[in-house]
Amino acid sequence: MSRLLRRLKPSFGVSHLTASSRSFSNHIFKVTPCGTTVRDGDVGYLAIYSYVDKLIDCTQKKVPMELAKGMGTTIGASHGWVATLKNGIIRLQDDFDPYASYTDPKRIPLPPLVTLPHCQTQIVTNIAMSSSSPEDEDCIVAVKFLGPQLSFCRPAQRDCKWSNIRITDPSFFSSHAMYSKRDGMFSMPAAGGNYTASCDLGRHLNEPKIQMLTYPKQRVFEDLYVKSTGTFIEKEFLRKFDWKHSDWSCRMEHYLVESSHTGETFLVKWSKDINPQDGRSEMDLFLVLRIDEEGNAVYTKDFGGECIFISKAESFCLPASCLHDKRPNCIYHLSDTSFGIKCMDDVWKERGGDLAFPGPFWFPPKLDSKGKRILSSGIQYQV
Repeated sequence: MSRLLRRLKPSFGVSHLTASSRSFSNHIFKVTPCGTTVRDGDVGYLAIYSYVDKLIDCTQKKVPMELAKGMGTTIGASHGWVATLKNGIIRLQDDFDPYASYTDPKRIPLPPLVTLPHCQTQIVTNIAMSSSSPEDEDCIVAVKFLGPQLSFCRPAQRDCKWSNIRITDPSFFSSHAMYSKRDGMFSMPAAGGNYTASCDLGRHLNEPKIQMLTYPKQRVFEDLYVKSTGTFIEKEFLRKFDWKHSDWSCRMEHYLVESSHTGETFLVKWSKDINPQDGRSEMDLFLVLRIDEEGNAVYTKDFGGECIFISKAESFCLPASCLHDKRPNCIYHLSDTSFGIKCMDDVWKERGGDLAFPGPFWFPPKLDSKGKRILSSGIQYQV
C-alpha cells in the first residue's frame, strides 16, 4: 500500500492524508474541561476553528463533555444543530453553536421514536433539516436510519409526531438524505449513484419520487471492484497504475448536495481506501456530477465558484469568495478518523490528517452582509 501511495500524483483526484496539517477545518477544534454543573455534569469551554478566516474562536461557552466526546449518543448535525439519541428520544441541541446562548442552550426533544416492522431506530445514517432552525414553524426534520426506515417530523408543531416511511429498495438502506430547497423535498442517492429518491410530507410520503440519472454516452470513468467492495475510479487512473500490488479495500459513499446560492445539485462519489488494520482512510478519491432537473448527470470539476463540505453533518456548499483561501471547486471532507481538502482543478493540494476532533461535523458559518464571519464574544487566535 505504501508503494502505491508514493506513486500517486495529485492530478488523479487523490487527497493523500497525513497528520502534517490541520489548519483548514471549520469544526469543533477543542473542548477544554473547566468544571462541573448540576445540569450537565462535566463541562468544557468550546473552541471552534473557522476555514473562513483561519481563526480559532475560543468561546466562553460551556458544553457538556459527554456531548463533546460523543459517548455513543451523537448521531448527526444540520445547520449547526447537533442531534443526540438516548433512550429512544432524539434531541436537537445548539450547544456547539458559538452564536447561541451561553447560559441557556436550547435542547429540543422530538417525539419518542416509532420503529416500523423489520426496521431499527438505533443506528442513524444522518439527519437533515428543511430550514436553519427546528423552531421555525414549517421546519421539517428528517432522520435516515440505517436500513429501510426514514422518519419525518415538524418540531415546532404543537401536536408534533413522526411520519415514518419503510423504503423497500435496498439501494437506499445506507443513503444520506439532504433537503433540496429547489424541489421542496428530501432527496437521497441510491448505492451506485444511478438514481435518486425524493420524499416529502405530501403526496410523496408513501410513494417516493424516483428519478433515473442519465449519464453521458462517453463516460470518463468506470467501475472497479476491489475485494468485493465497489468503488468508482477514473479510466485514466486505471491506465496509469498497476494494481496487482494493491492489498487495499475500498468503500464508496454517495452524497447529494445543493448550492443555496446557485440552486445547482451535485452528486459526490467519495471512494475511501480503508486500512484493514485500524479502519482509517489512507486515500480518498472523488468524482462530482452536476445533476439538472431532468436528471442529466454531467461529470464536472467546476462547482460554479463554490466549495463542497462533506461530513457526518448534512452536506452544504459555500462560495469560495467567502473563504480565506478563496480557491473554488474544492471538497472539504471530514470523518471520524480523518480530514482533508481536495481541489478538483489539481493546481493546489493540501494534505489532511488522521487526528480525531470532537464531533466530525462541518458547521456552516454565520456571515454578515459583506461575507465576513460573525465572531463570538470570546478570544480569537490567528493560525
